[in-house]
Amino acid sequence: MGIEIRERYIDPYTDFGFKKLFGTELNKDLLISFLNALFNDAKREIKDVQYLNAEQLGDGYGDRRAVFDVYCVTEDGSRFIVEMQKAEQEYFKDRSVYYATAPIREQAPKGQWDYHLEDVYTIGVLNFTFPDDEYPADSYIHEVKLKDTHDNHVFYDKLTFVYLEMPKFNKREDELETMFDKWMFALRNLSRLLERPQALQERIFKRLFDQAEIAQFSPAERREYAESVKDYWDYYSTMKTAHKKGKEEGRAEGEHNMAIETARKMKADGMPADVIAKYTDLSVEEIEAL
Repeated sequence: MGIEIRERYIDPYTDFGFKKLFGTELNKDLLISFLNALFNDAKREIKDVQYLNAEQLGDGYGDRRAVFDVYCVTEDGSRFIVEMQKAEQEYFKDRSVYYATAPIREQAPKGQWDYHLEDVYTIGVLNFTFPDDEYPADSYIHEVKLKDTHDNHVFYDKLTFVYLEMPKFNKREDELETMFDKWMFALRNLSRLLERPQALQERIFKRLFDQAEIAQFSPAERREYAESVKDYWDYYSTMKTAHKKGKEEGRAEGEHNMAIETARKMKADGMPADVIAKYTDLSVEEIEAL
């Protein structure tokens, strides 16, 4: 049985949705607008992008491959990896660094080379937040570069990681001021909206909502999107179950450790093992082994 899609607009957190909006030649104007809003650098405005092979292989047979959501190069040679990350992973930062090596290594030509590299950007649109002790609750955009830890100056400015913690972006429509605000609002709320908000009246957002409207999809696209939604919710459910199981196991382990500590104190006071077992739910054998 297929999934019934009730929303008017696609969910950009799904693989299909994100690649539909940002990973196709037809919609590269959406990607260009998003990148320009993100960096907001008038001196280096992106005019055009060329999509590159999103599947990067290693140097030899059997090497691990990297598959990007969106991979493109700008007219000045800068490489951009743009990824939608659905849920937190244990080694997410390691994965980001590993992915960044592909556009670095592919710049090496055959023969002699002076090691000159063009800029590489890895942009993560995250449907999760970093641990509370890393960033303040109101800090949702992070630009990371290689820095000298002695005086904090940028040691190498051609490798940049940008992370957007989407759950932290809570601005209302009437609070949107910049194009970046508007893009964040659109991505965060797109699948929940019934129509294009008044605050998003720029032509580029008309394009966004036109391309995101599910009713305009072909039957094949609808099937592909429905499957992508199913994969998203299956993944989300699996991660939620694993998190809940981990918390329950941690709680059970904590309670067991507390029972052992209580049993030690009761045993030190000379209480019999069978009495200690009654009040701690530990076995007599466990108590005698303490």
